[in-house]
Order: sequence, then C-alpha cells, then structure tokens
Amino acid sequence: MSTRARGKPPQLIVRRLSANRQQGLLDCGPLRLRCALGRGGTRVVKREGDGATPWGRFGVQTAYFNPTAGRRPVTALTVQAIGVDDGWCDAAGDRNYNRPVSHPYPASAERLWREDGLYDIIVVLDYNIRPRLRQRGSAIFMHVARRGYQPTEGCIALSRRDLIKVLRAVRQGSKVITCT
Repeated sequence: MSTRARGKPPQLIVRRLSANRQQGLLDCGPLRLRCALGRGGTRVVKREGDGATPWGRFGVQTAYFNPTAGRRPVTALTVQAIGVDDGWCDAAGDRNYNRPVSHPYPASAERLWREDGLYDIIVVLDYNIRPRLRQRGSAIFMHVARRGYQPTEGCIALSRRDLIKVLRAVRQGSKVITCT
C-alpha cells in the first residue's frame, strides 16, 4: 500500500553533503533534490544569527508566494500572497519574535517582499514557533535558492522548480527532518 493510500503525509529528509556542509540533498518520496543549507552548516542547538540550519523534525506549516513572480503554487498547504509590507520579526526581545509582522515595524524584521526572488515562494517550517524561545532562531523557511546554491542564513533553499515539486507533494502533517 502506498504512503498516500494510507494517508501518511510525506516526509522530507535533508542530509548535508560531506564535502560541503552548506549544501545537501532533500529526499521526498522518489524525489532527490539538491539544496542549500545555512552558512553555519547544521547545528543541534541553533542561536539567532548563527547562520546554521537547525537539526530536528519540523512540521510544514504554510506557504507564501509573491504574486508578481508567478502563479500561486499548487499544494495542499494554506497559501498566502506576500504583500509589499509583509515581514517576519527577528528581534529576539520583541513580543512578535519569529512571527509575521507588517512594515514599517519598530523592531528588526526581515522583509518578505524581495527583489532578488529568494522569497518568491516560502514554506514556513515549525521551528521555534510554539513555544518560541528567545535567541533560538527565527524565519526558518524553505525558499528559492541563490544561483549556485550559495549558503542561506539558516533556511533550506531549493531551485524554484524543485520547490514547486516539493509543494505538490507535501500537506499538513508532513515533516522536514534535518540530519547529518
């Protein structure tokens, strides 16, 4: 019986490459996809600003997309269009730390509307969401990779085409499992 027939959500297994700790492979069922990882490699204990991709098991939550950069992705996840004022708070002392916010925002907050295309598609991972622990890292997403799969600030990045494939496969209950 197939995984879908039993209703078990697909798992995404991310392993770093031994030759390059800032790149890895993401397995999702039959798909094996190249990905970029954090400039700090992977870490069991993540800290805000360390540039590391956290180790662990994280639920796939919601997706965002830039409506000027392409169509709404096909997925079973909830999908929201990114607006020009959308942001994500990365100020560890702020009450909205690691949550979506609107710009202008009084504390440090990353802009989700970007000109470089990295956030044309975002998948929010359930990392440090509930409970939110100060200084444990924020804005851990799957998003579009830079050319050459250059390192991220801690996210998992795939080519746009591969990210669209992953979105078609995942649904609520899917987990991203990062390991060595």
